Order: sequence, then C-alpha cells, then structure tokens
Amino acid sequence: MKLTHLACKNAKSAAKQYKLTDGAGLYLLVKPNGAKIWQMKYAFLGKEKTFSIGQYPLVGLLEAREARDAAKKLLMQGIDPTNAKKQEKRLAVRNAQNTFKATALEWYDTKKPEWSESHAKNVLHRLETDIFPHIANWPIKDIKAPDLLDVLRKIEKRGAWDLAIRTRQICGQVFRYGIQLGRCERNPAEDLHGALKTRKTEHYAAITPDELPELVQAVHRNDARLYPSTRNAILLSLLLFQRPTEIREAKWSEIDFNKGLWTIPPERMKKRLEHIVPLSRQAIQILWEQKEEVRLLKTDWVYPGLRPRKAMSNNTVRIALQKLGFKGRMTAHGFRALARTAIREVLDYPPDVIEAQLAHKPSGPLGATYDRSVFLKQRAAMMQEWADYVDTVTTGGTVIHANFKKERGVV
Repeated sequence: MKLTHLACKNAKSAAKQYKLTDGAGLYLLVKPNGAKIWQMKYAFLGKEKTFSIGQYPLVGLLEAREARDAAKKLLMQGIDPTNAKKQEKRLAVRNAQNTFKATALEWYDTKKPEWSESHAKNVLHRLETDIFPHIANWPIKDIKAPDLLDVLRKIEKRGAWDLAIRTRQICGQVFRYGIQLGRCERNPAEDLHGALKTRKTEHYAAITPDELPELVQAVHRNDARLYPSTRNAILLSLLLFQRPTEIREAKWSEIDFNKGLWTIPPERMKKRLEHIVPLSRQAIQILWEQKEEVRLLKTDWVYPGLRPRKAMSNNTVRIALQKLGFKGRMTAHGFRALARTAIREVLDYPPDVIEAQLAHKPSGPLGATYDRSVFLKQRAAMMQEWADYVDTVTTGGTVIHANFKKERGVV
C-alpha cells in the first residue's frame, strides 16, 4: 500500500526508528527524535545500499517519488545514485569556490604586491562597486560576453566611458587568471573589444615653458586665497615633477633633509621600484616651510588633508589651478610634461636623465638594469639647475634658452 501525504504528516516518533514504505524501494524513516528521512533501498554491483533523498517535509511525497525514479534511471545506466549525489555536491562546492568574486579576490591578492597602494585600492573599489553587486556569485565559467557587457553598460550609462573600458580590462585579467586555474575556458572580456563607447584620448593639460612665469607669479600673489599647504604642493609639484599621488602622499619619514633626498618606497610607485628624488635648495626650503605649517597636527603626511589622518585630496591641486585661472591649461599631472619639455629644450639634458627623474625606465640596456640611483649625480645637478631656472624666469631675469647653461657658468 502506497503512502499518502496525511500518513507522512501524522507519523509519530517511537522508542525505536521504523519505516513507512511507499513501494519500489522508497520509504520514510521515522526516527525517535521525530526526524523523518526519505530513503531508498537498492542494489548496486551485488551489494545492498541505501540512497538518502532528503528530510520530510522539506522534501514532499511527490518529490521523493521523483527522486526515486531518477535514481532508478541512473541504475539502469550503470551509475550508482549515491556516488552521483556525492559528485553533485562536490561540484556545487567547487562552483561556490569558483565564483567570479572568489576568483577575482584570489587574483587581486596575487597581483597586489606588484602594485602601488593607490592602484590596489582603485582596482578593489572598481570590483566592489561596479562588478560584484551583479555577478559576484556567478560561477566564472558560466559568465558569457553578453552578461559582462550588461554589467559594463551600467557604468557606461553614467557617462564614465573610460572607466567602463578600464573595468573591462580588470575583468579580462580575472578571467585570464581563471583560465590558468582551470576554472573557466574563455575570457569573455576579449569578445567585447569595440563594444563600449570611447572618447578621443586627451593628454593632461600643461602650459608651455614660456607660460611658467605667469603660473608661479599667480601662486605667489595668491589672489585665489589658497591655503599655504596647497600653494606649497603646487610649487613642489613644479620643482620635483613627480606623479600627483606621489606628491600628495609624501611622508616626512621619506625626506632626508641632511642629504637632500626624498626616497619614495616601492609600494607607492607605479612600477613598484624605490625611487630617489634629489632635492634642490628651493625644494628643501618649501619642505621646511610646510613642516612648520603642519607642525601642530603631528602627522607623518607632508600634505595632510582636512582630516590629518589622511593625505591631501587628489582634487586639491587641480581645483587650486582652476582658481588661479589655469582651467583647461594646466593639471597636476601637467607639471611632468612641463618639466620634461623645459629641461630638454632649455637646459639641454639627455632624455635618459630626465626619464630617470620621471621614474620611467631608461631605454636600451639601462632599462633592463634599472635601479633607484641611476643617474643620481646628474639628476641632482639637473634638479638644482631646474629650480634656479624657475627662479630666474619667475623674477623677470632675462633667459636666452639656448645659452642658459653657459650664462650660469655651467659647462
């Protein structure tokens, strides 16, 4: 006699467990603690075995019968249903570990030691903000190009076209890592080349060397009423022409006033290589003034933000340049282009010396053996001469570009 829903529901526990049979090997096992388990008795390769289906009432009578029938079909194919269920569980666990998020975080932990702190934070922020909310728990092998495109379109609709493209590149690296681990077979990000909107590449705005006096004089006049720290940050950016993040996140512990050197640790550099920046007399003077400016804050940041525990905002110098009247003409990153042009054309220094100061790897054989002190002596002389040049043109001194080094007695 087959079971009914009412019989299953009304089955009471007893001192010993007992079975309510339904037929074809299926029965409901009622335990002394009141638990009711669907099981099926079957034989495989001559051995009697038990297949556990699930607990009643989470698994109802009809579902238990369907599971029994499915198990019998497996037996007809020579497959042990118990082993098949275990394999299914293993695959489920593996898929849980092989989600896009799990793979992305593994990739992130692998690559993080190679990145600067700011770049690492940016990559993680992009994943957590724009990708994880949509496909975090998807098995990475199941994500197709249209799925990824739907996610990237959400970024694109905000008008952040460049960000959408950079995020696609990040996802592409995650998928490549997944392929290397055997978690997926394709990189759908590669199929999206040309699918996203692009805008014409624009270089960072930078003034020409002839416009340099106008900028420095505007900083000194301070008609925009900038904070002293902001003015100092602009002037130090001009004299040292390091990347904006490296300037604003500079720490006093990195500055050696006695040796006149600023040593930027590898974790803050784009190329993850320690970088030594020679300091001119003018740069040292600005740093002393800045040290006095923030003395009471007791912070290691050279340029602390409104909250001293954090560095100056990455928008501070940009906004200050706009207030000084240089909107669209000059950016914080533009100091690097300005210095490169002026030092090459006016001071006539070799490109490799300039590129080393910009923390770019030199071309040719030097590129393979790059180290933190390459051209250090030449760069120290160049940095002092650059600072002297800035002073000369700013104060109205007459400078004939081709003869500047000769006029200063430099051979």
